[in-house]
Amino acid sequence: MHVKDVVAERFKTLCDERHIKINELANLSGVTPSTAYSMMDPHRRDVSIVTIKKFCDGLDITLG
Repeated sequence: MHVKDVVAERFKTLCDERHIKINELANLSGVTPSTAYSMMDPHRRDVSIVTIKKFCDGLDITLG
């Protein structure tokens, strides 16, 4: 499993815990829904630390 996959899985878990969809995470984070869905796509290998930080900010959690 790649780091990107672990990060995506963690965000999926956080969304499930908060009862929100990936689209709502995108809205909370100020990114486009396509960016959020792209990160969750298992065929994509790239993930930006800037996007991860925006997701963390949207969920009001730290990057750590």
